[in-house]
Amino acid sequence: MIGKTISHYKILEKLGEGGMGVVYKAEDMKLDRLVALKFLPSHLVDDEKALKRLLKEAKAASKINHPNVCTIHAIEEFEDTHFIVMEFVDGMTLKAKAKKEKLGIDEAVEYSIQIGKALKAAHDKDIIHRDIKSENIMINNENMVKVMDFGLAKLKDEAGLTKTGTAGTIAYMAPEQLQGFEIDTRTDIWSFGVVMYEMLTGQLPFKGEYESAMMYSIVNVEPEPMKDVPEELEKTVCKALVKNLDSRYQNIDELLQELKKMPSSVAISEKQEKSIVVLPFVNMSPDPKQEYFSDGLTEEIITDLSQIHTLRVISRTSAMMLKGTKKSINKISQELKVQYVLEGSVRKAGNNLRITAQLIDSINDKHLWAEKYSGTLDDVFDIQEKVSRKIVDALKLKLSPEENESLAERSIDNVAAYKYYLKANEEITKFSEDTINNALRNLQHAIDIIGENALLYSSMAFAYWNLVNIGIKQEDYLIKSEEYAKKSLLVDPESSTAHFVLGFIDFFREKQLESIHHFKKALEVNRDEIFALAGIAHVYEFAGKISAAVPYCERLMQIDPLSVPANWYKGGLYYYDGKFNLALQSWRKFYELHPENTLSLFMYAVILIYNNEIDEAITIIDQNAKTDPGNVVAKLGLILKYAIQGDEEKVFREMTPDFKKTCQRDLGFSHHISGIFAMLDVKDEALNWLENAVNFGFINYPFLNEYDPFLKNIRGEERFKKLMERVKYEWENFEV
Repeated sequence: MIGKTISHYKILEKLGEGGMGVVYKAEDMKLDRLVALKFLPSHLVDDEKALKRLLKEAKAASKINHPNVCTIHAIEEFEDTHFIVMEFVDGMTLKAKAKKEKLGIDEAVEYSIQIGKALKAAHDKDIIHRDIKSENIMINNENMVKVMDFGLAKLKDEAGLTKTGTAGTIAYMAPEQLQGFEIDTRTDIWSFGVVMYEMLTGQLPFKGEYESAMMYSIVNVEPEPMKDVPEELEKTVCKALVKNLDSRYQNIDELLQELKKMPSSVAISEKQEKSIVVLPFVNMSPDPKQEYFSDGLTEEIITDLSQIHTLRVISRTSAMMLKGTKKSINKISQELKVQYVLEGSVRKAGNNLRITAQLIDSINDKHLWAEKYSGTLDDVFDIQEKVSRKIVDALKLKLSPEENESLAERSIDNVAAYKYYLKANEEITKFSEDTINNALRNLQHAIDIIGENALLYSSMAFAYWNLVNIGIKQEDYLIKSEEYAKKSLLVDPESSTAHFVLGFIDFFREKQLESIHHFKKALEVNRDEIFALAGIAHVYEFAGKISAAVPYCERLMQIDPLSVPANWYKGGLYYYDGKFNLALQSWRKFYELHPENTLSLFMYAVILIYNNEIDEAITIIDQNAKTDPGNVVAKLGLILKYAIQGDEEKVFREMTPDFKKTCQRDLGFSHHISGIFAMLDVKDEALNWLENAVNFGFINYPFLNEYDPFLKNIRGEERFKKLMERVKYEWENFEV
């Protein structure tokens, strides 16, 4: 059949085959579009009953006009051959997608809502599908559900065409369907419940080695509890799978309403655990330069509380973004999805301290406790511990022996050294050469006072890594960073900071598996180590292992919802999975939250272009270049603009040796430049940069081989195909 022309349809390739039909991809030469053609298999061509079923499928599906139902264009007859002309769905079946990677909770709920809408459209037309299963549901490349194969559909006015008996697929069939009883729309709801269970657990709810055993299980056995599935969602699925028809959902509307009310997986987990934000302590000291001390106290309490596994604590990064905020406690708690808020002030005069703190239950608008602490600098460690323990008592948290011990631990017990550490910590993440060098000097002063110390060594490692990160003496400072990280681990093998720094270093050196090991080690020590969460998500997204990145991104959004990394990686999940419309929605929010961030501006512009919103993208690029003209990301944006405008001369003019040297060290920059040259059809340059990106660990095969629109012009090149063979092998064999 391949290559043949039937009527005005040229057969291009075979898409699949089942008991009741063979489906081919074809070109409709009249309307210049791709379609799918469904023919009866050869052994059924002369079967009048089979022909009636094929025509019945077309008739049933053609009655439904809904975006989640595969569109029937026509029923054709050519030289005694009947076939259905259908919408061509470019994607994969839900079964294949779920087999390829475990679906996230939110993704499964979103697909379920779309399937439910398709069923509602059918049921509203008095059509019962009768064969809902994951193989009959397609997910297209825009992440949209398309319900297919109405070959067993029962129309209200055509009861004589098919029997109610056991037509369908055993594993998805309702008890009443198996037993030959009368069926109705609630039968589809049962099959839909099986599909939801399968999406959420990766397995079928009813099992049996033989058909008879599976049939017995469906009629008599309850499904196993669903592990790691929120209680509300499990209840919904179980109600769809109630064996008694009258106790099941009575119509698809009821089920759809439940699904639409379902909170996200993040919101559900937040509801199950207690949560708190520690607002930056206000500096009430006469000297404004003491700000570092009040910020340090805030961070120490956050660090203490983060060790308690039954408490979700908003990270320092997001907490500090609320410094000086005029927002109400209620507004803050709603934005961060936390119940408790700690606020306080610090007054430091000479060696004397006065600290106040109060804990507020924002939901009930109730002060749980308020306390004042007075003492000297020598008492600061005791005061920090007292505040943390007061919170534990007020929230009625039960501490494990390890958690109890961690609250009493003091990484630095010398007040003079501690002051230097706090000053360094204030400047270490400001990402300028001067501030990081100031941090290094203060850390060295602290080391001079107390000698070897795991926290001080790991902070030195992090400071040197940040110099590498902004492109300063990368080769020299990479060695320094690694040296101090290893020093830290010699003193304390459980230093989470040292491990995440080594994770970044290994990734920079193209050692992805080693970097994952260090990030995971950091998270074993501190599950809320935001740099480790961001780091491991970063590695997995570039490696094309999106499902592996999801839990780390979700945790990052739970504890650090206002930060650049959390919002960046959330959108990255969609971007690197080819879901550009969803990435646009996410990064638009990211841009609104951080309109001054150079990276957010650049990636927002890229995703606008991917979604064909060119004018807005160019406005954003120009804004970025004006705000931060010396930044490599802003310059990359300008080069992208020139490429879109087809101005090859300007592109080459901006590609200065220093700029190229910086970009060659980064897999993301290298990938973007590859796309720029591909758009300009400068194929050798495009492939050189793409090879460099791959060498540094960009092995997201689906993204490079299929999704990225910028690479379209080079996909036909033999060199590209050969490179993709390597990428596919590395992608498939990448250990998660």
